[in-house]
Amino acid sequence: MNETVWKISVFLLPLYFSIVLHEIAHGFAAYCLGDDTAQKKGRLTLNPISHFDPIGSFLVPMVLMLSHAPMFGWAKPVPVNYWHLDHPKKDMGLVALAGPLMNFILAVLCAFVVTVGEKYLPNTPFNQWLLGNFMVGFVLSLSLCAFNLFPVLPLDGGRILVSILPKDLSEKYAETEKFGFVILMFLFFVLPSVAQATGNAKFDILSSYMLWMREGLLNVIGFIIKGEKIW
Repeated sequence: MNETVWKISVFLLPLYFSIVLHEIAHGFAAYCLGDDTAQKKGRLTLNPISHFDPIGSFLVPMVLMLSHAPMFGWAKPVPVNYWHLDHPKKDMGLVALAGPLMNFILAVLCAFVVTVGEKYLPNTPFNQWLLGNFMVGFVLSLSLCAFNLFPVLPLDGGRILVSILPKDLSEKYAETEKFGFVILMFLFFVLPSVAQATGNAKFDILSSYMLWMREGLLNVIGFIIKGEKIW
C-alpha cells in the first residue's frame, strides 16, 4: 500500500468521528439546556449525511493532512435557538464549549489506545492500520479542539468569549461575527505570507496560537494518561 492510500485509509474514520461527535456534542448540550432545535431537525445522529459539509468535512482536512499542515475542518453547524436556552447568555457559552470538549475527550481516548496498543498489541499490518486510525484521531481531535477555541466568531472560542464578557462588551463583540470569515482568511493567508516574506514568525498569529495551544493540551493529556499508570 503506497503512502497516500495508507494516509487516506487511516484518515476517513477519525475525520468522521472527530467532526460528527463535535457537532452532536453542541446539539446535545443545547438539548440539555432547554433547546430541542437540533433534536427536532434530526441532528443528534451519527448519520454523516446529516452533518457532512463537502469542503469543511473532507476537502480542507484532506489537503492539510497531505501537505503536513496543521489540520482543522468543520461540519454543517448544528442549529441552536438562543432564546430557547434556559439562560441564553451563559448557556450559549456552554453549548459552544461542548464541541471542543468532546474533541479533547476523543484526543485523550485516542492517546490512551495508542499508548496501550503500542505496548501490548502484536506488530501486525492490521494492528498498525488500527493504531494509525487512533493516531490520526488523536492529531485531528487535538487540532480541532485547539482551532475551535480560537476567540474569533463564529468559532466556538468566540461564542465562549461572548458568553463570559460583560453585557455591553459582549454585544459589541458579537457584532464582529459578520467580519469573522474575513478575519479568519486574513489570519490563514495574509499573515503567514507576511511572516514568510519578512522572516518574522510573530506575524503568523494563528500558527503560533495553534502551536501554543496544542502544546498546552498535550501537556494536559500527558498528565491524564500518566495518571492511568500505563507506562
